[in-house]
Amino acid sequence: MKILVDENISSITVQELKRLGHETLDIRSTALQGIPDAQLWSLAQAEQCLLITTDKGFSGHRDENHHGILIIRLRQPNEHRIHARILAALRQFPEALWPGLLVVMRDNVQSIKKQ
Repeated sequence: MKILVDENISSITVQELKRLGHETLDIRSTALQGIPDAQLWSLAQAEQCLLITTDKGFSGHRDENHHGILIIRLRQPNEHRIHARILAALRQFPEALWPGLLVVMRDNVQSIKKQ
């Protein structure tokens, strides 16, 4: 699966996604680091990627055509807890389900919206 990770997702997660066979685009340490959310969204759509982020603002795109949005929203986030919730979401939802799917993973629950 093609995945674009926002710069707030740790490198341990990026490495694990690649190890699992996902084509993972990481903007950290590139000329794209720090781009506005609108540009990040456009990049995710142009590259046909699932977008993984901790930025709840991307939920505003839920009614648009997209390739999937995974938002991690934890009370006390750290890279290991975020990493675990991302992997849980990817185990729970097969690749074929992600187009048009918005998943918000919280500490113990999740919200799901399908177009």
